[in-house]
Amino acid sequence: MAVILDTADLPPHDRAEAFYSAMMSASVPARVEHEDRRGDVHARMDFWQLGVPDLFRNEGSGIRLVRTPKHVRIGAPERLALAVQVTGVGAFAQAGHQQRVHTGELMLVDLTSPYEFAWSGHGASLAFQIDYNELGLSVETVRAAAARLPSSPMYALVLQHLSALPTISDALQGTRSAPMLGAATAQLVRALLASAADDDRHHRPAMAEVLLARITWYVRQHLADPHLTPARVASEHFISLRYLYKLFAGHDLSFEQWLITERLEAARRHLVSAPDIPIAAVAAHWGFPDPSHFTRRFRQAYGVLPSEWRRSTADEPQA
Repeated sequence: MAVILDTADLPPHDRAEAFYSAMMSASVPARVEHEDRRGDVHARMDFWQLGVPDLFRNEGSGIRLVRTPKHVRIGAPERLALAVQVTGVGAFAQAGHQQRVHTGELMLVDLTSPYEFAWSGHGASLAFQIDYNELGLSVETVRAAAARLPSSPMYALVLQHLSALPTISDALQGTRSAPMLGAATAQLVRALLASAADDDRHHRPAMAEVLLARITWYVRQHLADPHLTPARVASEHFISLRYLYKLFAGHDLSFEQWLITERLEAARRHLVSAPDIPIAAVAAHWGFPDPSHFTRRFRQAYGVLPSEWRRSTADEPQA
């Protein structure tokens, strides 16, 4: 995370100008109006680079941003922003669409056209910004989605994901995983917008691919959880159990068999990395409370018994 502005470090008479400069560096040109121009202007802006997309958080006193036709003509990257109202209530208007954005709601801003956005008092907004050419959707699809975001079955999932992005991004900054996070988030946003716009050319395959990637990542993080069930996985991703099975079947997979395979692989690695732990304990840790069942499954998968696998790897020369 880069802190691009913290007015606590500045004298009051310099804050409005510093706010404008920071806002223009993090987003597109717009007019900035402070709610109390002569009073206490305070703000903090944080910025995360996630490959091509970025994440921008602004928190502070009341403001109004106005992007005029003149600002649009000046030129800027063809981008859009999907924002979460983190604190306070925002007022947004663009292309005839007006929205009161309450805390915990999403707002879609087409940065290629004029708009107005404001909040009164203390507020905060978190925006994921991405180029149109990276998103792969037309301006028409994006504008059709703007007023219909809550109608998408992806809405709650994307809201949860964006809200968690700052913490995840902090952990991944400077790693090769940060651009991967940006790309995955872009696909989630793409699925949200295509489904909200009811654009069948994009939303069905996009939703399926994004959901499958997110679910497999989630399951791999919770393989050792004894309470990991298909019903819980479906609930955590705001889908029905039937759709979970259909999603995997679309890739010629059975969810239960895939889960067993993943747990067996984790147990196989554990047998080698912890040679002093009893095989039954390793099996139980990875969701196989019955040692006989684990042994049978392991032999079917790898052609050897767990004890034989452990001995064979112990005999291998160490590098």
